[in-house]
Amino acid sequence: METTATPTHCPYCALQCGMNVTPLPQGGVEVTERPDFPVNRGALCGKGRTAAQVLSPAARLTSPLVRSGGRLVPAGWDEALDRIAGALSSARARGGPDAVGVFGGGGLTNEKAYGLGKFARVVLGTSQIDYNGRFCMSSAAAAGTKAFGLDRGLPFPLEDIPRTGCVILVGSNLAETMPPSLRFFGELRDNGGTLIVVDPRRTRTAEQADLHLAPRPGTDLALALGLLHLVVAEGRTDEEYIRERTAGWEEARAAAMAHWPEHVERITGVPVPRLRQAVRMFCEPRAAMVLTARGPEQQSKGTDTVGAWINLCLATGRAGRPLSGYGCLTGQGNGQGGREHGQKADQLPGYRKLDDPAARRHVAGVWGVDPDSLPGPGRSAYELLDALGTDIRALLLMGSNPVVSAPRAAHVEERLRSLDFLAVCDVVRSETAELADVVLPVTQWAEETGTTTSLEGRVLLRRRAVAPPPGIRSDLEVLRALAARLGVEKGFPADPEEVFEELRRASAGGPADYSGITYRRLAEENGVFWPCPEPPADSAPVSHPAHTDADADADGMYGANGAHSVGGPTRAPGAVHPGTPRLFLDRFATDDGRARFAAVAHRASAEEPDAEYPLLLTTGRVVSQYQSGAQTRRVAELNAAAPGPFVELHPRLAARLGAAEGDPLAVVSRRGRAVAPARITAAIRPDTVFMPFHWPGEGRANTLTNPALDPTSKMPEFKTCAVRVEPLGAQE
Repeated sequence: METTATPTHCPYCALQCGMNVTPLPQGGVEVTERPDFPVNRGALCGKGRTAAQVLSPAARLTSPLVRSGGRLVPAGWDEALDRIAGALSSARARGGPDAVGVFGGGGLTNEKAYGLGKFARVVLGTSQIDYNGRFCMSSAAAAGTKAFGLDRGLPFPLEDIPRTGCVILVGSNLAETMPPSLRFFGELRDNGGTLIVVDPRRTRTAEQADLHLAPRPGTDLALALGLLHLVVAEGRTDEEYIRERTAGWEEARAAAMAHWPEHVERITGVPVPRLRQAVRMFCEPRAAMVLTARGPEQQSKGTDTVGAWINLCLATGRAGRPLSGYGCLTGQGNGQGGREHGQKADQLPGYRKLDDPAARRHVAGVWGVDPDSLPGPGRSAYELLDALGTDIRALLLMGSNPVVSAPRAAHVEERLRSLDFLAVCDVVRSETAELADVVLPVTQWAEETGTTTSLEGRVLLRRRAVAPPPGIRSDLEVLRALAARLGVEKGFPADPEEVFEELRRASAGGPADYSGITYRRLAEENGVFWPCPEPPADSAPVSHPAHTDADADADGMYGANGAHSVGGPTRAPGAVHPGTPRLFLDRFATDDGRARFAAVAHRASAEEPDAEYPLLLTTGRVVSQYQSGAQTRRVAELNAAAPGPFVELHPRLAARLGAAEGDPLAVVSRRGRAVAPARITAAIRPDTVFMPFHWPGEGRANTLTNPALDPTSKMPEFKTCAVRVEPLGAQE
């Protein structure tokens, strides 16, 4: 048996940590450190170390399943695929193309996301396609596009963080969600920089901070505006930068000045002296960054909230300059690439807009179809799920578990049950798969080759390290087989490199241009940052060294070779494009090269506490589980560390309720009721309770959450809703 170690990447979060995977002679697979990858330098969290356990046949699906007599029973591939193709055809015949929906996932490789979007639009002709990444980064993506003309989670590599002077980390608990990344912030402090953490809870990450600001959930927008007010009042704006590199400052400044410190203190609960301290820490160093995560983004005003944090960077000259800028900490493993290549309701490959005639012509040309045959933009993720069983009668779902992960989850489960037909492609028998009419078992990370794009915008090559169990097929094979059954014999190859070559052509010239990236380059260079345009046809082959311009000089600034424009560094004619680790240093990706301020004002959350629901619920993750837990809940070591849901509450609230540690509590919102044991801690605000969202059943946190949508990003308001908490057995 071959026992060579294969260098690849973790299947979980957007760090995409490097690891080695080795088949063992006695059976099984070993995961070991891979120090050469710069993001994690060999470090792995518990999820990464145990990732190979989900490869075991005991933990995963090994045969197609079809519903018979109300039960899912094993079936052959031909029967399963025939059922799916027949059901999709029937739904289209009865209700038109939009009677069929497609729902994807932020864990799919770029090749799968690309293939799924093409399948929806070319084979099915439906506009009804979106993906669960809408629940993760969409508000930051919308705000970043408005401000900078381009959305890439981080416009700089993680390795820049230790060299800056201050980082404001908003709504992120990296110590639990991305543990290997915490070293960059430790190095920041070792180098004399400071860390400010904004979070309603004193998390393990907040404990590492020089300053912790604990705003009331849903008030991050007011907090950012209050800080900008102080920046203006204290004369800390960079007027030359504002004049030369931005637009819209007068309107944004006027909006911020309506948020004076005492007013912001009343809204957020953050004392004025701490606001002033934060401004000093952020403004005094030569360089600084703001990084946001789901806390400020998963709100019905998430786009405006992120826009306000971007304003803080722009007003102080901290964007598009070395070791400074705004960045979004993308969550899912391919959350960045997943939104770039066509599985999002309004997008085509290369981050092109579906309603842009030029984009439609380009992509249609690559696909060999008439541009007019492509459907227009469809519903966003929650809107799509909410419409199931009404005008959408059949759904193909790939790599997602909305029964656990969607807001107002009991309602979403009901909508899934109301479908005429549900097909699920997954690695494991998830809670959503349990509702399906057909379930297809597909390959996973170590059993297939494909690319992902990390939170840095670094395109990476995941390599096949082991063979899948007999009878397992890849998602690309599934799409090819279904396309053929639905009358499209060509255009859906199962070889991932062939798909990537087409993706390169489809993305060429788009905002997320991958055309200069090849599998060979990814293997040789430890990844390539987009945008990376294709070299001219007459260019000579060149070597591709690591990105040496990552090093800074003694002053913490880049040398001459680091002065990258939005499209990449200057290069000699005919040279292969090296990729773009750093964006915006010369100009922003807007028509005039200027960044745009957002003129925004604080507003209340969609649902505020009242007499019936007097508390706020916020949700999040724990270190030993991931997303809906569909895979991590099958790993004994992870379950031992995090066996189930809990309700975190302050001792004063617990005393008022008469609750002791471990007592079962009912958390009730306008959408439903969840039950979990009490975890009492002074690390949370007395007006707030917290629940992790990894579990189904009576402890399902997303039974409670509010699907109120941000008007721009269509992000649901996961991070705050009104609840009451009762000791179990109390009358509702």
